[in-house]
Amino acid sequence: MKTIHPRLTAVAIFLVSLLTACQRNNDSKPQNARIEIRMTDAPNTAVREVWVDIKDIQINIGDTSNWISLPNVHQGIYNLMELTDGRDTLLVDAEIPAGHMNQMRLILGNNNYIITEDGLKEPLATPSAQESGLKLMVHSDITGGMLYRLTLDFDAGKSIVKAGNSGRYNLKPVIRVLSLVPSGGIVKGFVTPDSVLTSVFAIIGSDTIYSTSTFDGNYQFRDIQSGNYLLSFVPASDSFNVASATIGVQLGQTTIVDTIHLQHK
Repeated sequence: MKTIHPRLTAVAIFLVSLLTACQRNNDSKPQNARIEIRMTDAPNTAVREVWVDIKDIQINIGDTSNWISLPNVHQGIYNLMELTDGRDTLLVDAEIPAGHMNQMRLILGNNNYIITEDGLKEPLATPSAQESGLKLMVHSDITGGMLYRLTLDFDAGKSIVKAGNSGRYNLKPVIRVLSLVPSGGIVKGFVTPDSVLTSVFAIIGSDTIYSTSTFDGNYQFRDIQSGNYLLSFVPASDSFNVASATIGVQLGQTTIVDTIHLQHK
């Protein structure tokens, strides 16, 4: 039987430990980010209503030929004229892979139309939007564990084109990405006993900035502004004491709060 030199054994153990530590560090890095996509519009006085049929929203991360359909797309027919003067609507709230986002595209359905000032309903032809989608250049790095908010400006006034003297209208969408920036932070935690409904307040100084309640012990604040907060945990049952914790929230980061153990009075 061959004898392994102790020094070689020590080196092997060191290398295995190093590889394990590297693997653990890599595993600890969040692989996904969260994105909210909202749509808004500039005013258009030429028509009364502009309805667009949103079917799908896709992105590519890294590989420009690999398109991913986003989950949780709020499919539907949207009146762009209701999204003016600072108003918007949420199209997507989903997790996406970390990496470099190159492009985004919107896939439209067949039910696109306008209501003219005379009250007439006129269909909008959108062949390119239904087949290959409306491509938008993004070119932004997406960091795992962060929350991003993207706003699309669908310019209805420039997007509707009358087809000569035919009386028909074409939809040639003019859309621009207004912004893609890390939004507020996310705060998550757990309260035991999980059977006790608990109100959670995020406080700065003497002001309560955010509030929520537990569900099966879990609670979460979404899109919370960066800063230092005092969390106050107020059980619905008088049998337990109020608890507290202090946290720091950073832009676009997820803060995991240590488990709060409610104590009996």
